Amino acid sequence: MNTPLNDLPVWLITGCSSGLGRALAARVLARGHRLIATARQPETLDELVAVDPSRCRALALDVANASQVAAVVAQAAAIFGRLDVVVNNAGYGLVGAVEEYDEAQITRNFETNFFGALRVIRAALPILRAQRRGHFVNISAAAAIANYAGFSIYGATKWALEGLSESLAAEVRPLGLKVTIVQPGPFRTEFISRSLERASAAIPDYEASSGKFQRFLETMNGRQPGDPAKAADAIIAAVESDNPPPRLVLGKYAVDKTRRKLGSAARELDAASAAGAATDFTMEGQAEAAR
Repeated sequence: MNTPLNDLPVWLITGCSSGLGRALAARVLARGHRLIATARQPETLDELVAVDPSRCRALALDVANASQVAAVVAQAAAIFGRLDVVVNNAGYGLVGAVEEYDEAQITRNFETNFFGALRVIRAALPILRAQRRGHFVNISAAAAIANYAGFSIYGATKWALEGLSESLAAEVRPLGLKVTIVQPGPFRTEFISRSLERASAAIPDYEASSGKFQRFLETMNGRQPGDPAKAADAIIAAVESDNPPPRLVLGKYAVDKTRRKLGSAARELDAASAAGAATDFTMEGQAEAAR
């Protein structure tokens, strides 16, 4: 028996013109769900809409434009009468040493990767809160598992998004809403060739650190091990799960990196825990402070 159109889940996905966002949009439609796909140039989404115009609509959205975000999220909810899944995928990379960026580059990267997602979340919250159901999926990066030389600002935007997501999950859980952070490793998308900005300056002293990392990224272009379609299927499965994970780590590289990070964090804690624990008041000190 076919599910009535009005009962099909409604997804809103930002940044659908390419990469993981495009793959997820295509798989959402293949799954039979409804989709509001967004991109700065909505004509890039024509092929998605052509799959089934009754289930897919394309809207122009630049998440760095605060007034546009509020209007587009409201329009998206009105198209199908609700929103079930909101995916914050729009973003881009920024590579270089901290000293090599200009201020405008740093600001733009935060405006898109962090504040853009924050704007979408804040615009969608009243809608999902009133429904008492809904799921935020926030796309992070392996740089938020452990960061690299050369990804300081990009990684910082993703760390900020993860911190926001953790608190958001605790705030909305009693309201029936869910939050999942997605941490993808290297997937074979246009991220390196199309969605990676370079620092405006080049300082020779950083050639052995951030410069080396940038050259490594260029050698990886087109050779990334991750399959975007499989990543999209994993995200959909997590959303459809009765108990979705708070974090979804995608790809063997990212899984292995997470295990190494957890191990190193435990060793760091063990090495410094005695000194750290000793900074509390003693029992005598607590009594004195209470007087």
